This record gives sequence, C-alpha cells and structure tokens, in this order.
Amino acid sequence: MKRLQLAFLLAAAWLGAAAVAQTPHSHDHSFRGAEQWARYFDDPARDEWQKPHQVIRALDLAPEARIADIGAGTGYFSVRLAHMTPKGRVYAVDVEPDMVKYLADRAEREKLANLQAVQASPGDPRLPEPVDRVLLVDVYHHIGERTRYFEKLREYLKPDARVAIVDFRKDSPIGPPASERLSQEQVVAEMEQAGYSLAATEDFLPNQYYLIFMAR
Repeated sequence: MKRLQLAFLLAAAWLGAAAVAQTPHSHDHSFRGAEQWARYFDDPARDEWQKPHQVIRALDLAPEARIADIGAGTGYFSVRLAHMTPKGRVYAVDVEPDMVKYLADRAEREKLANLQAVQASPGDPRLPEPVDRVLLVDVYHHIGERTRYFEKLREYLKPDARVAIVDFRKDSPIGPPASERLSQEQVVAEMEQAGYSLAATEDFLPNQYYLIFMAR
C-alpha cells in the first residue's frame, strides 16, 4: 500500500471533486497529525452518503466474528464494528504509525477492549490471527501491487472468510480524481487474478460500489 492516506481524500471530498483535481500531488501526501484529520473522517455529515450501518450489516457478521478494517484511518468503521460485535475482535489496520497510535488511544479512551490497532506494512496487513471478514473502504485504489497484496491477504483468511471492497465509482461527484479511480469491472478482474471470486454485490451506496469476495 502506498503511503497515501484516505483521510486526505475524504477531506478533499468535502470541498468537492474540483478541489481534488486541483491538488494532483495529494496522493503523495504522507499522512500525519491524525487528530486534526479526525474531524473529516468522523464528521456526521459523512454518514448520509457512506451509510456505515448498512455497510456493516451487509457483512453478515457473527457475534464472535474476527474482522480486519484495512486502511482504518481514525476508526470511522472500526469503532462501529467494535460496538456491533462486542463478543468479537476488530483489527484496525493502517500503515501510518500516527494513525495506529490514534486508533490505539481511541480504543482505550472509548473502552473498546475488542478493538486492536495494527501496524501494517505496505505489502502485508500483519494480522495477529485469521479473520472472518475484511473491510476496505476507499482503500483499494491506493494499494500498490494489488495482486500480490491480496494473495498475501489470503494467508490471514479463515476458510469461509469474505473480503468486502467499497470504493468510488467512476461517475461519483465526490472522491479522488477520475484518473485515480478504478471501475468495478477492473476490481473484479484483479481480485480474480489474485485468487478470489465475486460472492455478492450491494447497490445502496450513492457514490461507491460494494463488492464482496471469497477466496477460491
């Protein structure tokens, strides 16, 4: 995964797609200062179009599920996942050390004993144990050497695990520049190359596709 962070993307999205297009070097931004970006990640206005509870319900989680939120940022989804699976375990995974520290502090501050921050490397999520579900929201298009990355991810999946990928559609009015976006068809083709099959799709998100895969 490149050292470019979704937080900057989301901040720009609030300013509109034109603002993103005017900052072509934003995707080289090494994201630090998690606290100052948390207001963008966790802005309640995001809920209207991100529909976090619907996204999580579509994962069909067992109460004791082990879940990896890859590219967790400041914990927008991780915290919700932890609340919705109190008997489970949520791994909030990020490559940016400042994000990982923020996530660990947030878990302690909000008394979420089932939420664990994980320091990943660009090519390895470094999960502590096999998981039942993996969630990547607006992260897939940032990953470098995606086939190799998702081949590696298979080592951390339980036999019946699912990998959910949510990312911006080509025609979305918000998100990264069009040149940075990947079509749903490209994602499916790349995931098949990495050894996955498309198991399900969801169409309730206004700006993003929602694809669920399983390893073959």
